[in-house]
Amino acid sequence: MLVWNTFQNDARVLNEAKTLARAGYQVTVHALALPGIAPRVETPEAGITVRRCGGGQGRKQIKSAGGRSASWFSLLLQASSRTFALLQMGRAALRARPQVIHAHDVNVLPTAWLASKLAGAPLVYDAHEISTDREGYHAFRGLVAGLEKRIMPRAAGTITTTDARAKFFARAYGIPRPLVLQNRPRRVQPPRGNRIRDELGLSEPWPIVLYQGGLQPGRGLLRLVEAAADVPNAYFVFIGGGRQRRELGERAESLGLSHRVRFIPTVVLRELPSYTASADIGVQPIENTCLNHFTTDSNKLFEYVMAGLPVVASRLPEISRVVAPHDLGLLVPPGDTPALAAAIRRLVDEPSLRDEYRSRAALAAQSLNWEAQEQALVDLYARVLPAPSAHPGS
Repeated sequence: MLVWNTFQNDARVLNEAKTLARAGYQVTVHALALPGIAPRVETPEAGITVRRCGGGQGRKQIKSAGGRSASWFSLLLQASSRTFALLQMGRAALRARPQVIHAHDVNVLPTAWLASKLAGAPLVYDAHEISTDREGYHAFRGLVAGLEKRIMPRAAGTITTTDARAKFFARAYGIPRPLVLQNRPRRVQPPRGNRIRDELGLSEPWPIVLYQGGLQPGRGLLRLVEAAADVPNAYFVFIGGGRQRRELGERAESLGLSHRVRFIPTVVLRELPSYTASADIGVQPIENTCLNHFTTDSNKLFEYVMAGLPVVASRLPEISRVVAPHDLGLLVPPGDTPALAAAIRRLVDEPSLRDEYRSRAALAAQSLNWEAQEQALVDLYARVLPAPSAHPGS
């Protein structure tokens, strides 16, 4: 497997690796290096080896090169670092003499395709996003479309995350509809506790409204901060990091909400369920800014369900297909701050309604989990390459 991150908090790739390892495959995940943070080589469980490639030059290191992050030298340094990482990743994949190469998203697709050709191994392409119409990718949409149009029809297997995305890829590139594996967590029963309340020292017995995930544009996060002004007697907690972190903090301060709008940096994957379960309401206010957002359902939505949280989420097609049939919470028009505030305020003011949604979430978690869909991944691999042993464990 090739993935364009450090593989420290990538729940989807970890779940797929575990499923395949428990089915008898030996899985090697080639990820990016981050010196001093992540080891070059590790074994998270039997059958899975993680090998990290590249020099790990991050944004902070690039900015230190003369202090001009947007200068040509910084851009050259960044491009060189990425090219080196991809070359090293491709070389490491070839040295492993793989029987299948699995590319996670378009960033590693060209490298994976070339390695598959040189190794004579089938390629599986797992498109986590629609990168031809995605926040931050507009300048590259032509390049992405060209790559996917040439490579996806030649892949031995294709995977994506929602039905709407599967339909898009099938129509756009004239391929059979990819296998849909939603970004569901493995089934756990995180204990209800006070982890967020204790960690932040929240003194009032108010409900905690939680957003967890990347703090990036287009996700409705400024609207969520602004909605907090109209929802008294509630804490709003953001867990994660990203480009909007400072902007969100400044907006909360300007509205006089710093005591109620709080932030926790990205937490390690194994600890996240205990944070989620210590909140009272989970929010997914993503905006309809691109096709990728329009077709998403997202990790956090399923993580809220697994933790038993009632949800307030944008009324987009794939999100609605999760929330509405199970009656898991309130759906609001994307980009509508007053509607978002009103829905959250209703759940804050009505504990009995929160309890009803919590009970339905517990029932939904019995089916909206990774284990309920993982056999489809094993079946795909059985078609691509005969599986060496029986079914995956739980």
